[in-house]
Amino acid sequence: MMFSITENNNIYDKLNILTDAAKYDVACTSSGITRSGSTDTIGNTAAAGICHSFSGDGRCISLLKILYTNECIYDCRYCINRRSNDTRRTSFTPDELARLTISFYRRNYIEGLFLSSGITRSPNDTMEDIYKALLLLRHTYKFNGYIHVKTIPGTDPVLIEHIGWLADRMSINLEFPTADSLAALAPHKSRKNILTPMRYVQTRRNTDMYRHGELSSSSLSYLTDNSATDASTELSHISAHPSDALTVTELRKKRNRSVIMKPGEKRFVPAGQSTQMIIGANDDTDYEIMQVTEALYKRFELKRVFYSAFINVNHDSLLPDTDKPELLREHRLYQADWLLRYYNFTTDEILSKEHPNLNTLVDPKCSYALSHLEIFPVEIMTASYHMLLRVPGIGVTSARRIVNARSHMYGRQFTFSDLKKFGVVLKRAQYFITCGGISMIPLKINQSFILANLIGLTDKPALSGLTQNDAYEQLSLFDVSPIVESSLQTIFK
Repeated sequence: MMFSITENNNIYDKLNILTDAAKYDVACTSSGITRSGSTDTIGNTAAAGICHSFSGDGRCISLLKILYTNECIYDCRYCINRRSNDTRRTSFTPDELARLTISFYRRNYIEGLFLSSGITRSPNDTMEDIYKALLLLRHTYKFNGYIHVKTIPGTDPVLIEHIGWLADRMSINLEFPTADSLAALAPHKSRKNILTPMRYVQTRRNTDMYRHGELSSSSLSYLTDNSATDASTELSHISAHPSDALTVTELRKKRNRSVIMKPGEKRFVPAGQSTQMIIGANDDTDYEIMQVTEALYKRFELKRVFYSAFINVNHDSLLPDTDKPELLREHRLYQADWLLRYYNFTTDEILSKEHPNLNTLVDPKCSYALSHLEIFPVEIMTASYHMLLRVPGIGVTSARRIVNARSHMYGRQFTFSDLKKFGVVLKRAQYFITCGGISMIPLKINQSFILANLIGLTDKPALSGLTQNDAYEQLSLFDVSPIVESSLQTIFK
């Protein structure tokens, strides 16, 4: 039974309760949008990032990260705000939230707002209150800063349309990569109710980009056609085509249409949308997680997928009985996500059904290189940009510098000192590159030796059987330390 003391809370009580309740929503991201201030508005937005403060648990809270309400009619097993929890409940009013945000901004406490919420009576009722608060901020207080709004699954497209003209970024939590996990741990949510608003935002953003000349008509047609058929294929056979949206006839009849914000020169969700998945609350593998992530980037054009290590706040019988969040696993997933977004990797290059989980001893890029030694070492003077990105220790910036500098070499060869100046991390790259046909170390080295050096164990007693003389021979797994042996079994197919 939900316990509520809403009527007894003043604004300071509400602030304390609802900021604490919001700490499990991941918000450590740059704004993704640049917008200058003007004489009739307050504030601006910088694309480079607005993060400048941190919560007690280390998470970045560059914004006023808060819930509109922690009352909830849902009973998600992992959520601290689920209805069956006996906890203090409270809600803001639209006016309270708007005044609180603008007061914090004027005092230079924050540069924007990250707003999530529980569900009071229905998704539409709660999102309508949030819409009223944003309308006050944008119109009454002329707030021009960054606003990120979490969408509630099942929200009517009419409300998403209105909020989209007020918010810079919208997100809706996918929660879990598989429909089975969602049904078991969040029985009141469905994949359809999550993907339908996600698809609507994508389609509406593309239309707005076309209106501003950022998409051609052919590109718009391709994206629209492509988005209509992919969700059922990529994401557990759940359709997210806009035609699957809820009926809005009755909702439109009772809405006060006079308060709808006119688009004008505004942009619809200009910073795009994101989502979040919980890691470690069930048996979903990293391979399943990354497959869904790749589909979201390709098919839904998401800006970010966030991964949140499961924190056992409810001690539910269906949840793992652990008090240690899988923070290292979360970190490896972010590294793999980075490879998908910026290094042109695919999920199948990083993981497979036979090896479905990321190795915790080395980052995913090193793991890929160790399992594909047949394509290494790479010659720096001739390798393509795409191939350079496959080398551990070479990032996007350093790869571009190498490619650009090669056109001005006039027959001169790079040295390893040059590579270091380009930003190459030779501690990792040295095992996988040659520079003018020269390697920093002998080429005929085995996987065990590279792995041991990458994880910094070569000078420890555990690797007493792995010496410099052994480095140029193919060792048996039984000749290396148990730590390296376990890692090798995970990495190599």
